Formats: sequence, C-alpha cells, structure tokens
Amino acid sequence: MAGHSKWANIKRRKGAQDAKRAKVFTRILKEIAIAVKEGGSPDPDSNPRLRLAVANAKGVNMPKDNINRAIKKASDKDSENYEEVTYEGYGPAGIALFVEATTDNINRTVSNVRAIFTKYGGSLGTNGSLEFIFNRKGVFIVPLSALDGMDMDEFEMELIDGGAEEVEKDNEFVTIYTSFEDFGNMQKKLEELSVEAESQELQRIPNSTQALDVEDGKKILNIIEKFEEDDDVNTVYHNMEITAELEAAIEE
Repeated sequence: MAGHSKWANIKRRKGAQDAKRAKVFTRILKEIAIAVKEGGSPDPDSNPRLRLAVANAKGVNMPKDNINRAIKKASDKDSENYEEVTYEGYGPAGIALFVEATTDNINRTVSNVRAIFTKYGGSLGTNGSLEFIFNRKGVFIVPLSALDGMDMDEFEMELIDGGAEEVEKDNEFVTIYTSFEDFGNMQKKLEELSVEAESQELQRIPNSTQALDVEDGKKILNIIEKFEEDDDVNTVYHNMEITAELEAAIEE
C-alpha cells in the first residue's frame, strides 16, 4: 500500500501547486447532492453519508456557506440527479485502471471515458474485470497538526482499537488504512479522539503493484491526468508502482 500512498502524497503536493481546488470542490458538491438524495435527509446528524461528505468538505476548507447552499439545493426535488458509475480497463503496459465517476448523463460519461482509453493507448473492459486486482479499503488522511501534541504511540494503539490495518506517517500526514467493514468504526474512533481527518473515504487499493520504466510510467500518469481532467471523473485507481526513478521524474 505504500506505493499507492506515495502517489496520493505526490498528488496532494501537486494539487496545491496546480490549484485544482475547483475540481475538488465540484466533486464534493456532487457527493453532498447524492448523500442528501440517497440518505433522504438534509441533516448530517441523521444522514451518515451526508455527515461524511460534509467532513470531507471541511477537510479541504470549503466555506460553510457553500456547504449549506449545496445541501439546500440538493433538497429541492427539481435538483439534478447524479449517479455514481465505475469503469475498468487497462492502460499502456498493461496497467489496470479503475475509474470512478459521478454523472447526470451516463451516455456522455462512458463516451468520454472510452475515448480517453482509446486515444492514450488503453482499452475499456467490462465491469467486474478488475475485481481481483483491487480491494476496497477505508483511507483516512490526518494532518500531524491535528494531533495537537498527542503521543504517537498512544495514538497508534487507539487506531488499532478502531480497526486500523496499517498506519503510515510522513513529515506532514498520518495515513490510516482499514478494511471496508471497519470504515465506520474508524470514523467513530477519530470522533472520540477529537481528531479531524483532512479526508476520509473508501478507496480501491491494488493487491500488488507493477513497476515500469520511466517512459511507460509517464504514459500511465498522462492517461490518468486526462481522465481526471474530465468533469465527471472523481478518482482513478491504478496498480503501477511509484518507483524512486518515476517519482524523481514527476517532481522535475
């Protein structure tokens, strides 16, 4: 999982530099809309999915007024109906790519996703074809600043009690992995500890990763970037190993 976490950390740093804030806000506003519709309530206290969406909105410093407007808009019976869809396929060099999207027009989205696969050396497969490659895991990213001087060893023991399978720490963040089933337990544990995560979500983590040379690695990063430029696409998961050589090339 370390390779996947490394890519997430790189994207976080680049995201701040590249000002991709608007895309993140758009994705979270869609999450709020779906949460209100599916949860049947505009009250986060009685709607767990909405509570999670609001927590993620706060994690990226979305203004409270924006959050409240999004909830109010989603409560209107005439608001847009969004649907969550996934697409699976392979990119250059046989790297598995799992695309998650939220859309109000499935025909548009599948057409755009298929076009990107085709144009950049990949192929769109059938849903379920990559089930054996990825596991759904809970991933919580906590800034070290949110721990407020808490003893790290004690914090890790509390996390294990909350269902943590793996805990990674770098100079800025603690990344916590749980099973799909323990996602809610970890949410409750962090609430008990009064620790606010920057993000908390279910991600698709590869069972194993594949190392590529820098040239092929850049092709994968390019096709991922093209997917993420599409307004309907939320996240792209992959099973490429982020090698030291590739990381150095990304940072150039």
